Amino acid sequence: MTFHHLIPKKMHRRTFFKKHYSKPELAAGIDICRQCHTGLHKRFSEMELAKQLNNIDAIQNEPALAEYFNWVSKQKVQ
Repeated sequence: MTFHHLIPKKMHRRTFFKKHYSKPELAAGIDICRQCHTGLHKRFSEMELAKQLNNIDAIQNEPALAEYFNWVSKQKVQ
């Protein structure tokens, strides 16, 4: 398992995020398997993750990710 910041750390220093989110909100994240974590970052830019996919519901309801997570769940654990 790896830790995924719901708002990527690269975005934390930007003025928009400093003004609109508290430090605990910026630090929030989820534990996710390495394959799913890599898939998230391959499919979306840091800005898309920060603005559109910054909560667990948005991640779970994203059709492209749901299809990918379904595929990952069928793979053998290494």
